[in-house]
Amino acid sequence: MDRRLPTLSDVARRAGVSYATADRVVNARGGVAEKSVLRVRAAIRDLGYVRNVAAANLSQGRLYRFAAILPNGTNAFFGRMRALFEGAARSLLTERVELTVETVEAFDPAALVRRLEKLAEDCIDGIAIVGSDADEVAEAIGALRGQGIGVVTLVSDVPGSDRDAYVGIDNVVAGRTAGRLIALAHGGQAGRILPVVGALSARDHAERLAGLRDVVAGNLSLAPEIEGRDRHDIVEAGVARALKADPEITAVYSAGAGNAGLIRVVEALPGTRPVVVLHELVPHSRRALEAGLIDIVIDQRPEEGVARVIDGLRQLADRRGPIIAEPIVPTIYVRENLPPASNDPETGKTT
Repeated sequence: MDRRLPTLSDVARRAGVSYATADRVVNARGGVAEKSVLRVRAAIRDLGYVRNVAAANLSQGRLYRFAAILPNGTNAFFGRMRALFEGAARSLLTERVELTVETVEAFDPAALVRRLEKLAEDCIDGIAIVGSDADEVAEAIGALRGQGIGVVTLVSDVPGSDRDAYVGIDNVVAGRTAGRLIALAHGGQAGRILPVVGALSARDHAERLAGLRDVVAGNLSLAPEIEGRDRHDIVEAGVARALKADPEITAVYSAGAGNAGLIRVVEALPGTRPVVVLHELVPHSRRALEAGLIDIVIDQRPEEGVARVIDGLRQLADRRGPIIAEPIVPTIYVRENLPPASNDPETGKTT
């Protein structure tokens, strides 16, 4: 049985038109009589022809232009994600994809909007951003979409915006998971949880905190959260003050970054330390887990996130329909199930 996929030549023969005419219809270049367009479209349906977008782009010399905008600063997770995007950008050049990686000040929606406006002037095809819970960011996304520019949010979504898709974990579920794990660690005993976030204006951090609150009940209570701005020094000072002022704290849940500061505080504690759950497997969280200074790491698998973002942006640029993006399922690490350490080929650092 012939299982060969139908070609454009097959479509042209079936429709009784020239190859050039069929090509113009398939690639929407116009200049074809309506009756010929109808015959070509009928042949496409009858044969089950699927346009090879990659081949069409290559023949037309098309170059995709995408940008990923990440927060700058000392956040090790975004450093890891930036390295992944930059590595992908180098390999994508052979596929006629130009991917630039840019940074803006963390937790600064005005800076993000300015960068989006600048990219819109540069005739970009698609943009990936870490979202912010700010009206001006949602408005900027709407303006980009109005210009036909695809927008994908990653890690943190933008509620109420016209973005095309969100790529990342379900952050509410992640917070609930952290709360459930902390409750199990307490074994029904009373306890008090100290939440640490980068900023409540960061949608992902706010959702993780909301998820934590959903499941904290009974003998467990929450201490006032610390906003650490994802900075090691601010987190270190805030956690140290909180633990000194409130001896009832038995657990810490860090929904953001700056965790090197948290680990320094825990390492210096005399006696029994609190249960510690934090996000992202990066060099300092790996070392702390191996050393028994923390208990659980919830990792949102940035390798999969970066791959999904790039595939999604290409799909949007090719007008191949909406992106159907299921949440990424995070990996939960304890000391016993850590993957083998490896050197990141992009940074040379152990991960």
